[in-house]
Amino acid sequence: MTSYADQAILFVASFAANWFSALSGGGAGLIQFPMLIFLGLPFGVALATHKVASVALGLGATVRYLRENHLERRFSLIILGAGLPGVVLGAGTILQLAPRTALFLLGVLTLGLGLYSVFKPRLGMEHAPKNREGSGLLTGMLGLFVVGFLNGSITSGTGLFLTIWLIHHFGLDYKRAVAYTLVLCGLVWNGTGALVLGYLGSIAWGWMPALLAGSILGGYFGSHIAIRKGNLWIKRAFEVITILIGVKLVLG
Repeated sequence: MTSYADQAILFVASFAANWFSALSGGGAGLIQFPMLIFLGLPFGVALATHKVASVALGLGATVRYLRENHLERRFSLIILGAGLPGVVLGAGTILQLAPRTALFLLGVLTLGLGLYSVFKPRLGMEHAPKNREGSGLLTGMLGLFVVGFLNGSITSGTGLFLTIWLIHHFGLDYKRAVAYTLVLCGLVWNGTGALVLGYLGSIAWGWMPALLAGSILGGYFGSHIAIRKGNLWIKRAFEVITILIGVKLVLG
């Protein structure tokens, strides 16, 4: 059980992490997950605990995005159907692996995402749906499965992969891509990962009050700003968060 001081630290860290995550389409693990380890949780317990708290991010974002009606039912089912098996497989695998090499490779990839967006000025600025049928859809679903596996296995910043995949392959703009990421990845993918990790490992329930409060409020207010500011603001936030996460994971 944490002290009141620890709960205050957890709330501030969780709010900040989830505010940035809701704004940029991922990256809550940059602050929240390392903070849990710093405060004394073992890797596996911190991972499962962070996953549960991340569901609250999805809940807070969902409350805000439902008012905007950005989500298409068929496309949402495609994301869930292709990604959830990867989430389950990844969550069942990660507790058996040494995390350092995987985190380093994830850092290189995440850093690459940010640089890719920086050097593609028009990326995600316009909503031009594509690859919704045939071979393009199958390739897209394979990518969603891979992203789902990363989401289930490694917690830091993997929502960013879903955001950029939805933009690059499916032609969404940043605002819509972030909406899908926060609602479907944040609520459903993370919820599934939390169930699997909680079943295979353990969750620090005594840490939850501050984490859940910070996640819900951070998710809601971050989503509100993202909706108000629009694509260019979200794109810049995405680039900053991905580059920071990438550098952090590479350096350890």
